[in-house]
Amino acid sequence: MLGVFDAIGDRGHEEIVYGYDPISGLKTIIAIHSTALGPALGGTRFYPYESEADALEDVLRLSEGMTFKAAAAGLDLGGGKAVIIGDHRTMKSERLWRAYGRVVDSLQGRYITAEDVGTDAQDMETIRKETRWVLGVPVQEGGSGDPSPATARGIAVAMQAVAKHLWGDEDLAGRHIAVMGVGKVGRNLVGRLLKRGARVTIADTYPPAIDAMLEHHDLEVVDPDEIYRLECDILSPNSLGGSLNEKTIPELRCQAIAGAVNNQLLTEEDADRIAARDILYAPDFVINAGGLINVYHELRGYNAEAAKRQARNIYGTCLEIFEVAERDGIPTQIASDRVAEKRIAAIKNMSDLRKTYNNQSWIHGN
Repeated sequence: MLGVFDAIGDRGHEEIVYGYDPISGLKTIIAIHSTALGPALGGTRFYPYESEADALEDVLRLSEGMTFKAAAAGLDLGGGKAVIIGDHRTMKSERLWRAYGRVVDSLQGRYITAEDVGTDAQDMETIRKETRWVLGVPVQEGGSGDPSPATARGIAVAMQAVAKHLWGDEDLAGRHIAVMGVGKVGRNLVGRLLKRGARVTIADTYPPAIDAMLEHHDLEVVDPDEIYRLECDILSPNSLGGSLNEKTIPELRCQAIAGAVNNQLLTEEDADRIAARDILYAPDFVINAGGLINVYHELRGYNAEAAKRQARNIYGTCLEIFEVAERDGIPTQIASDRVAEKRIAAIKNMSDLRKTYNNQSWIHGN
């Protein structure tokens, strides 16, 4: 098994912190991947991992992804993530959240947390009793609340960029979009697509989620296994990570992929498989940044309209990535990495410049 120090060195992480409280049962790992652009922001995932090794692997992978997401979105943030090992449905308590808040506070602002899988705005409010380094608190407390609508807004904007690149017009009216997963983000996304005149087909592994959608919308429903083989304009994975893989990619009958779920590609080779099928892939960490952009604005005094305007930049970022991929003959996943890495490198160089000026000032006695 990969050791902790090997894991840090292999991925370039700056810091990993373990937190434990035997009374509440808190077992948490916080990973800071990069603070080159600013403090590391990333949500807290509460999940019943089968082992501590699985939890470590997940937090390392997710925190690295947050670095690239923030950079591609043009935010002055680094990448971080936290996981809590356990069942969020039975383990949550004020003691646990306050113990966790103290772990976050010990990092003195190098890491800022927010909600993720298994956590919500009310949890963030409790954490804030112990630390100010938390975002995504309820609207009535001055925060931005549930980030799901903002994430869905970003996905819809990305789909417009896909349409512009492929068909020369960003209008989604009449386009057939297959949405896999109609949880909080998927449900909101479907509503936005219907308002734009799109034809929407949905699937979900959780039947009550489908029932809730059908109460409000007249939608075509297919089995989760069938949606990847559905002939459509855009496939939107919003459920499980790794759903685009060696098995599903050959079955795809879509022209583009644009979904909210993180880590849609099971392996790096899957980006090449998608490109070989001549399917346009909008990289997940770029287009699902709407929620991150939304909570980021809490740092400046939350303004919903300002957050919406910045989320609109996902449109231009997508077009840039598509153009780079087309020009250089590379998958869009690699093109998006290059766009993010270019910004990180540019700001890192400013740190080197600051050191140079500081040294010159010391030499000249200033």
